[in-house]
Amino acid sequence: MKKIITIIGAAAVLAAACSHTQENDMQAKVDEYAIFEVKSPLMDELSDKDKQVLNLFREAGKIMDDLFWKQTFGDKSLMDGIEDKATRDFAMINYGPWDRLEDNASFIPEYGAKPLGANYYPADMTAAEWEAFDDPDKESQYTVIRRDENGRLKCVWYRDEYKEEIDKVCRYLEEAAAITENEGLKNYLLKRVEAFRTDDYFESDLAWMDMKDSKIDIVIGPIENYDDKLNELKTSYECFILLKDEKRSKELEKYVSMLPELQKMLPCPDEYKTFVPGTSSDLNVYDAIYYAGDCNCGSKTIAINLPNDDRVQALKGARRLQLHNSMNAKFGKILLPIGRLLIEPDQQKHLRSEAFFWNVTFHEVAHGLGVKETVNGKGKVDDAMGAEKTTWEEAKADILGLFMVCRLIDMKEIPLISKEDAITTFIAGLVRSVRFGSASSHGKANMMCYNFMKENGAFSRNKDGQYHIDYEKALKAIDDWAGLIIKTQATGDAEFARTFSAEYAVVPEALSADIANINAHNIPRDIKFDFVW
Repeated sequence: MKKIITIIGAAAVLAAACSHTQENDMQAKVDEYAIFEVKSPLMDELSDKDKQVLNLFREAGKIMDDLFWKQTFGDKSLMDGIEDKATRDFAMINYGPWDRLEDNASFIPEYGAKPLGANYYPADMTAAEWEAFDDPDKESQYTVIRRDENGRLKCVWYRDEYKEEIDKVCRYLEEAAAITENEGLKNYLLKRVEAFRTDDYFESDLAWMDMKDSKIDIVIGPIENYDDKLNELKTSYECFILLKDEKRSKELEKYVSMLPELQKMLPCPDEYKTFVPGTSSDLNVYDAIYYAGDCNCGSKTIAINLPNDDRVQALKGARRLQLHNSMNAKFGKILLPIGRLLIEPDQQKHLRSEAFFWNVTFHEVAHGLGVKETVNGKGKVDDAMGAEKTTWEEAKADILGLFMVCRLIDMKEIPLISKEDAITTFIAGLVRSVRFGSASSHGKANMMCYNFMKENGAFSRNKDGQYHIDYEKALKAIDDWAGLIIKTQATGDAEFARTFSAEYAVVPEALSADIANINAHNIPRDIKFDFVW
């Protein structure tokens, strides 16, 4: 009996030790996200009515958060049953039991792999079923796929699937529209209500583009399709609440009128430059004071380029919103420490927060440039590129953003930074983004860029193992990589895109060692928000 008790006691001690180790491991994962207290001095400039509107926006945003849980995982309340606090905290960061910065690896084993179609499709739907499903609405961004009483696939519009929540959102937005004194914001909110109720966002996107002078802003609705890894079709609910920095925005105005000129500068044949970007685009700076839903899961957004609708972009351009406070948080807490660890000492002086701002700003501008229709009759670029569209669009924006910053520095249109600043900060930023993993389209895009630039001599390792940047070769690599991406999109060459990304969107051994070194120095991978208003 004594022997049995001893064995049982030893097993209990071992189980407790394993549990403690797992808890420590999960806490380490939580700690990879540096806490950022979200606030803004711009709040002090708002009227009492503006603050009332913001409170209503936040209530609507909370519903967007709940809806995204339904879309990406299901019943959020299941997370409440996780006993270990660190595991529960990590699940809340990731909106489910899958680590978004580790290729959606499950960190709660009983849940297994994340379905490619998340909760937008039946978990048991086969590829053959999808192909045979004859309903034009299946390709809509605003339908979920469900089964009818006979087990057959059917489309359900978002407005019906999420009717109870959508009705509440509409009431909050209608109340905000009744309070605000800004006519542009009022018109947008009422158009957005109509969009929620019809799943047609075109008119509300136009109204958002026309909203030029509001100090407060809200980006709300089903917008990006990153979460649908099955078809890259279905859009996810999210919400940003923003305050406009009018002084910094004024400084960016001149670049909007330069968009057609910038399009002509692209390093590609003229036949790929026929798209003329609209000049009603906004290029503004904001402080973000609230995130919810898709934009708040895993890695956090620091800039916005919307609307995604090509029809709106052709008519009015797009709005590029730089989220200044979030951007500064990522630079100071993550990018700068990475650069100081990896870049050789003589070049570390080129790690500049101003360069990061301009690189990110023109990343968003670049989304509106390039080619939208294929040149060989394959239709829209997005349709022709299929499942590769998002990765290659992000790759285009990354490298064209850097290309434009360097050109504008040459033209003396961007002050205070050098091309060396822009390139050095960009390369350190590649490593920052590669840590987002290959489940992220942004991560894949950065891996492709990193490997292409290294292969073409833009940077190498010095005798101490730190990066030495060859700025002349980097400038040529920028042109060559941009040209290859634009050609691939313009010709709709999805087969080449798949083959290339399979080869280049990988983490080489040396970069894995760099990332291990970064992790060993406890440099955060991203940020998480503490909303203080």
